[in-house]
Amino acid sequence: MPAKILIQKGKKQYFDDLARDVTIVKEKSYYIGDISKDFSTSGGTIKKSELKKSGIIKSLQGKEFRIFDASFIDNYRRIKRLPQIIPLKDIGFILAKTGVGKDSVVVEGGTGSGALAIMLARCCKKVYSYEVEKEHLDIAAENMKALGIKNIVLKNKSMYEGIDEKAVDVVCLDLPEPWKALNPVSRCLKLGGFIVSYSPTIVQSADFVNALSPREDFIHLKTVEVIEREWEIDKRKVRPTSKSIIHSGFISMGRKI
Repeated sequence: MPAKILIQKGKKQYFDDLARDVTIVKEKSYYIGDISKDFSTSGGTIKKSELKKSGIIKSLQGKEFRIFDASFIDNYRRIKRLPQIIPLKDIGFILAKTGVGKDSVVVEGGTGSGALAIMLARCCKKVYSYEVEKEHLDIAAENMKALGIKNIVLKNKSMYEGIDEKAVDVVCLDLPEPWKALNPVSRCLKLGGFIVSYSPTIVQSADFVNALSPREDFIHLKTVEVIEREWEIDKRKVRPTSKSIIHSGFISMGRKI
């Protein structure tokens, strides 16, 4: 049975003595992975028969909710995660700047929990992902299965020691020492293909770029930090929220020439 998203809309009421709107019901969202049993919320219990519906439903306490099938992105946000994961804002940049599509073949170094590989696989023909930690591959495989992703090949192997694939379109590196993979990447990447390295510190990025730039087979395109700044908008009250993601990592891009 598909997972469901349950939303209780927020409600405000104007109080004359305060001369302002006051939130009396806070907006809440729930992810329901198992709709075969009743589900408890702060607004009351919802019967399992109601969870199978779509649209407007009510709890036993009479509170109104909206319910609909979870989409891919809803399920993606629930995957098992290792301590470090590439956030969506950075994944979006990588997808857009490399222009990967339905015919693209991508090689990834550093599978982790499979977050980037899964998003690449949604756009690409095939993704080959290298990882030295077997337990990381097990988590990635479990996440792939949960999301129905079948076009990723997981490899328990160090990319530093070599890459099996040839003439690939993009290579993405999420490795502690990405500069050590430059020779294997050069041999597997097609002419005009992209190399992308993701690092949590600018020192790692600098070491990667300083190793990439002098080479005759690569050019360095750019190194960026993608900043996501969320804003709160409530009538004329407009301000940045405290939840903005200022820093996550640095992305360095190059091209095979």
